Amino acid sequence: MYRLDLKIRLHNGSDIAIGPGKAELLAAIAEHGSISAAARALGMSYRRAWLLVETMNRSFKQPLVSTLAGGKHGGGTQLTATGEQVLQRYRGICAAAQVAVQSGCDELAELMAELVPLDQADR
Repeated sequence: MYRLDLKIRLHNGSDIAIGPGKAELLAAIAEHGSISAAARALGMSYRRAWLLVETMNRSFKQPLVSTLAGGKHGGGTQLTATGEQVLQRYRGICAAAQVAVQSGCDELAELMAELVPLDQADR
């Protein structure tokens, strides 16, 4: 059984503007309402998440993520309208690409050897 694994990345100069990891971070920010909570949920450091957000924000005409000022109820982070649009479009592109290449990969997979699991190879 084969597995198709597509990774689509959109570059802006030398930066990756959006890719699988950054899309996952955007979704986690939308879900958790903060960069630190999103980073914890994804098992990454706050610094790494912040650097990824900075790269995304400078790669698009409008920022994808905005911070909310602290106060009585604390601050937070949210996706901007552009951030929501970029995440939605990126996910759509990934889904369309998966569909577009699936049948060709199915045909190619028919030519693949069946792998024996490593724990059974010595028997």
